Amino acid sequence: MKSSVEALEGNKVKLIVEVEAVEFEKDIDVAFKKLAREVRLPGFRPGKAPRKVLEARIGAEYARQEAFRDGLPNYYVEAVKEHEVDVIAPPEIDITAGEESGDVTFDAVVEVRPTIEVSGYEGFELEIPSPNVDDAEVDEQIERMLGQYGTLEEVDRPAEDGDRVTIDIAVTHEGEAVDGLTADGYLYQVGMGAVVPELDEQLAGASTGDELEFEAAHPDEEEEEPLQFSVKVGAVQATVLPEADDDWAKENSEFETIDELRNDLRDRSHRVKVSQSEVAQRNAAADKLAELVDADDVPEALVSMEFENRVQDMAMRMQAQGIDMEQFMQITGQSPDDMFGGLREQAEQAARLDLVLRALAVAEGLEVTDEELDEEFVKVGEQIGKSVDEVREQFADAGQIPAVRSDLQKSKALDWVVANSSLVDEDGNAIDPADLELPPEPEATETEATESEATPEASEGDEA
Repeated sequence: MKSSVEALEGNKVKLIVEVEAVEFEKDIDVAFKKLAREVRLPGFRPGKAPRKVLEARIGAEYARQEAFRDGLPNYYVEAVKEHEVDVIAPPEIDITAGEESGDVTFDAVVEVRPTIEVSGYEGFELEIPSPNVDDAEVDEQIERMLGQYGTLEEVDRPAEDGDRVTIDIAVTHEGEAVDGLTADGYLYQVGMGAVVPELDEQLAGASTGDELEFEAAHPDEEEEEPLQFSVKVGAVQATVLPEADDDWAKENSEFETIDELRNDLRDRSHRVKVSQSEVAQRNAAADKLAELVDADDVPEALVSMEFENRVQDMAMRMQAQGIDMEQFMQITGQSPDDMFGGLREQAEQAARLDLVLRALAVAEGLEVTDEELDEEFVKVGEQIGKSVDEVREQFADAGQIPAVRSDLQKSKALDWVVANSSLVDEDGNAIDPADLELPPEPEATETEATESEATPEASEGDEA
């Protein structure tokens, strides 16, 4: 097979493919074998009728047309791989020679990804969550830990959110008692919203001995008459927390002092926030970059390709979870227009971002080295349990190496934008990029190191 490529107007190219008669004869032979399995001829078992018999009965023309239908797409794919054509739509194939006999030549006109010019991507201001952890956040975590060890004690004051209140409660609807909402000595936490919002509103500020009468809307919207509540307030109990001191920290954590515990909580929170901020940086940069691309520069074929990829990805994820699209829409409360409309918007955004990142990489001379490509193959190989050579061969056979290189190049372009942007938090305060640099992970303690070193020896002893 020989092939060449010719640029056309409107983001299209024409692949010119030539297949010698001898080579195409193999496709015709495959077509006859396929016909032998499908056609029933007297005296021959399915699939065993000789080609000459089939030619006499059906004619060579039919098999040649089958060979065109099944074989030409394969030659087209080979040509696309050979010339690394970045296809974004199905081709229009036109047989120009060999339709009846001899060498076969065909043209494949196909739409390709356009290249654009872009500017204005330098010096973005990206809004991200602050990676810094203040004392109040650490205090909140300490209080949650203390809450696991709190005790209830009766208090002589009005009830507050979080207090437990013993109540006698009776609820009626149109004069009839409501099942499940009548009880004596019921322990209720103020502010938990377990019954109706009005109950929490009435209990907040109520004291022991108070009798509360009030109405609340029926949870069933079809019921017009409200619920009638009668509540008598008994004991008010508050949660008393232990003191956050060194003794408590030593007893309830791996640390000797409360300061060590606080520092560990601060470090863990900082690491989580840095991770979130890094994701937010890239998302914010991607949104701003996409805005630089005019809708007219994005071909519909590219949007359609992105949309189909998202639909297929969603279908696969739902299949893995054992649900179909109709069930998913019921669970999420979406209509088909809502769901597919959202996917369409994502596809349009992704298509814009794709074009601008490719243009930016070219403008800034961002290249992907063979070593970086191999590093990516190593990662893939570790995930699927194959060697680098096996992974590289698989990608090469599928013609996907240019796509992998392009993805790495786009990732570099996004990294470049992030590195050349300023950062602010939700309030507009500047964020120092140094705040996103994590310190090394804490080293193992002497005990942990000793245990780690001992483990292999123990294993070897067991094997012996």
